[in-house]
Amino acid sequence: MSRRYFGTDGIRGTANKAPMTAEIALRVGLAAGKMFTTGAHRHRVVIGKDTRLSGYMVEAALMAGFVSVGMDVMLLGPVPTPAVGMLTRSLRADLGVMISASHNAFQDNGIKLFGPDGYKLSDEIEAQIEHMMENGLDEGLAKPDRLGRARRLEDAQSRYVEIVKASFPRELTLDGIRVVIDCANGAAYKVAPDVLWELGAEIVKIGVSPDGFNINRECGSTATGALKTKVVETRADIGIALDGDADRVIIVDEKGREVDGDQLMALIGKAYHERGRLTGGGIVATVMSNLGLERFLEGQGLTLARTKVGDRYVVEHMRAHGFNVGGEQSGHIVLSDYARTGDGLLAALQVLAVCREADKPVSEVCHLFDPVPQVLKSVRYAGGEPLETAKVKAAIKAGEERLNGAGRLVIRKSGTEPVIRVMAEGDDEGVVSAVVDDICGAVTGAA
Repeated sequence: MSRRYFGTDGIRGTANKAPMTAEIALRVGLAAGKMFTTGAHRHRVVIGKDTRLSGYMVEAALMAGFVSVGMDVMLLGPVPTPAVGMLTRSLRADLGVMISASHNAFQDNGIKLFGPDGYKLSDEIEAQIEHMMENGLDEGLAKPDRLGRARRLEDAQSRYVEIVKASFPRELTLDGIRVVIDCANGAAYKVAPDVLWELGAEIVKIGVSPDGFNINRECGSTATGALKTKVVETRADIGIALDGDADRVIIVDEKGREVDGDQLMALIGKAYHERGRLTGGGIVATVMSNLGLERFLEGQGLTLARTKVGDRYVVEHMRAHGFNVGGEQSGHIVLSDYARTGDGLLAALQVLAVCREADKPVSEVCHLFDPVPQVLKSVRYAGGEPLETAKVKAAIKAGEERLNGAGRLVIRKSGTEPVIRVMAEGDDEGVVSAVVDDICGAVTGAA
């Protein structure tokens, strides 16, 4: 089945413009609700959101759709994306929904769907929902006496706080550690500081004043400048940057240097391996993870399994092959012993636990390998299929020949915006940069 609405991570777009309109959100609620109302029990769906202004519109439209097909709705309010997966399971809900565009600016929004097991829905189920959205929504609506009800779950945030705190080793505390936490003015602006403080840390908060417009604006995991400055200024031991829906994390060490998801996966994977906790014989990452990570893991006797981009695909591979650590260079870290999607705060606690046990600064603990030179550029296009043109194909072939087995080349279309991403890496930085520039130039000429 073709996919008209869903991308690599649910539905995403500019608010009040297709596919992120109230009408389409209503149809998502109707279709997904119909698909997951099977059996005689009273069905329920949980809905969480981040702090975007448009969240009110999307939440109300989804709620109307679900209620129309007889589902009871539990509104969680602003919570991280992983909290929706966790609470879908713990509340025995039939479906979970997160309203968020993750690290995007406030004008965008998105819809992510979770099954009753707490995992994001597969491509196949999303395709079925799309088909239902355009065929037969007038059928199967609930009778007047079977309409759903809606209520707010007042303790949703505190439930998540307790679940995340339980992942931190009981014998450890964060007493004496100064943490700067940047919540990106997003979904974790309350829960993340609470978790760190309750575990004993001295906290300095930034990005905790959402106003509907400032989510991810010059803050969070995609803009760590303010965090780096604050860490150095306050002489903090660590900085933690989450994104708008808190399923990503980037760490900043005490010297103000950024630690990306590849280093964090290496750290957690190595620590789990040394304690006999690592399953699957390695970790799972995407094609975008640095070749240096792969070489480091080989040196530890571990493997790196690669998937296409998207934490959902990482999770699918982890489930199919028995891994319990995976993620993305961008900071999606999936620890399946605790969560079924990326959880930035939970991953940060695992990093803090390793630092606490080693009794060493973050700069020493979190730098495990030197990344291979890697260049990533994006080219926006207006339409068509630029990757299918002869000029672009020739440039890609020439780039592969120049790398000559001493590096990697990854070219892909974004699943959330009209952009071609070109990434190359290898030991010769000059060659890598030239390859990327040549291919981007060819794509620009064809776009």
